[in-house]
Amino acid sequence: MRSKETTNMIYTTLKQEILSLAIRPGELKKEGDLCDRFKASRTPVHAALERLSEAGLIEFIPYKGVRATLLNFSDIYQNIMMRILLETKAVQDFSRTANPFAIERCMHVLRKQEILLENGPFVETAFYALDVELHQHWFEETGFPLFWQIIQEAEISYTRFRMLDIVEMHAFRDLVQEHRVLLLLIEQQKFEEIEQVITYHLFGGIRRMDAVLQTDLRMYFSDCNDIEKYLDKVRDIKKPQSLA
Repeated sequence: MRSKETTNMIYTTLKQEILSLAIRPGELKKEGDLCDRFKASRTPVHAALERLSEAGLIEFIPYKGVRATLLNFSDIYQNIMMRILLETKAVQDFSRTANPFAIERCMHVLRKQEILLENGPFVETAFYALDVELHQHWFEETGFPLFWQIIQEAEISYTRFRMLDIVEMHAFRDLVQEHRVLLLLIEQQKFEEIEQVITYHLFGGIRRMDAVLQTDLRMYFSDCNDIEKYLDKVRDIKKPQSLA
């Protein structure tokens, strides 16, 4: 394999492992160990690590190796706020314009999530991929692909935080139920309730991890001392009646 192809393979593999939390925030890796793992020389390994560093996913630690960057809770909170604004607009427009076939495509994705839950072995990354597919659908259906692109570019903290919620809290049935209620509200064109459910749904990761964000998971965040002030804001968000 040529050096450039080897670099691309190493970069893609490590990036996926960082985003899926196979490599946890703050986890240290030695370049020599990575060379052994990929059976590659230092040149393509270092080039791949440079690219990951430029993407903000790792940082070089002198004399030790490289470390997956920590999450930033302030960035995560702001990304969720941004997503609430963008997704509420997209979903309300989807509710106004979607034909039965478009809604059925969403229901099909939801059903695949349910099948994953009902039939083992369960794979967290597969569930996450379906979650992404469902949310992406209404952005594309309503002509807002740029909104979705902006959301997906928040990989450094937000994407990994969403995976942290999935792998740590295992609240899969809650997520499916929220999706099902949201699709029902879309069909019924209940725009105010759509906004309430989206807000509750997107802040769900923070709400579910409330008890462990400052204890078991504290070491994953660069601004861990600031988490409490954001938790207070999320605690004030009431559960919509449509989810009761």
